[in-house]
Amino acid sequence: MRTVTFRLFGLFLCLLSATAFAADRPYMETYTSKDNFENVKSAITDAIAGQGLVINNTSHIGEMLERTGKDMGGAKRVFLNAESYEFCSATVSRKTMEADPHNIVFCPYIISVYVLPNEPQKTYVSFRKPELVGSPASKAALKDVEKLLRSIVKEALQ
Repeated sequence: MRTVTFRLFGLFLCLLSATAFAADRPYMETYTSKDNFENVKSAITDAIAGQGLVINNTSHIGEMLERTGKDMGGAKRVFLNAESYEFCSATVSRKTMEADPHNIVFCPYIISVYVLPNEPQKTYVSFRKPELVGSPASKAALKDVEKLLRSIVKEALQ
């Protein structure tokens, strides 16, 4: 019972965090965890694999910005750690593109995990919400993309 209560409380905190960002960033969902970057990263990649999905690419955004910052005139450190995981779902993507082939722009899906320098005790997890456009079938399929992304993040953070 105690484990279930703790997990539900943790999920509640994640939902509260996502709600805080919703008003000024309706195009994305962002969650926070007090766990460290490596643990959250591992949980996200495991949750993606747990859905039977394969990560096509890992973008090491934090490393790239750190490496190129001085050459680009950047004086500010943007992230302590930051990676994005790119993947697709044959089932969800097929439904989305059968509804409208132009929905190809919504694939692949990306979930980002990052830590900000001024908040080293928090790990953020974000994804871009697809705009619900087109026919009713297209909107329903794009809503399924959003549900898939949200379910992966929630599973990882519980």
